[in-house]
Amino acid sequence: MARYTGPKTKIARRFGEPIFGTDKDFEKRNYPPGQHGLARKRKKLSEYGVQLREKQKVKYTYGVLERQFRNLYEKASRMKGQKGENLIQLLESRLDNIVYRLGIAPTRAAARQLVTHCHITVNGHVCNIPSSQVRPGDVVAVRERSKSLEVILDSVASAAKYSWLEFDSKTLTGKYLNYPVRTEIPENITEQLIVELYSK
Repeated sequence: MARYTGPKTKIARRFGEPIFGTDKDFEKRNYPPGQHGLARKRKKLSEYGVQLREKQKVKYTYGVLERQFRNLYEKASRMKGQKGENLIQLLESRLDNIVYRLGIAPTRAAARQLVTHCHITVNGHVCNIPSSQVRPGDVVAVRERSKSLEVILDSVASAAKYSWLEFDSKTLTGKYLNYPVRTEIPENITEQLIVELYSK
């Protein structure tokens, strides 16, 4: 199962925003990586460069590699509605992202690990595939034997709430109510640039 395992702060610095979540190192050095940092004269990005940068940012944000991302885009293009919004909705519907949004895990990487280690159930059945698509109406919960895990309890205590999700912190059970509207998703993404990139 492929995933990015390299340095995260360096990637966040490249994009100029903490895409992997709160990062103390990024706060200290929120300028581009490299020997010269801010002093380096950087060339103005071409139109293609801006589009590619946005696609890379989304891939790193959601923890998806190139082939999987391309497949998601093709699936989004076959759906009704705008391709960009469909793509973001598909990414938001991944099981690891739902676990993160519910507040069961502090980051998407932690959510992915909880899923692969069989701590999460979907509609009462254990699911260990982070890329599984959760559909509206599905119930995502923490497995009974995993409810005492410290990482889960700490994360739930400081979780943000989202209108498309319902969560019971006592039973550690959440429900995916509906696909989120683009304006409700807090990520700083310009999905139209990705559509333009793949339309070339």
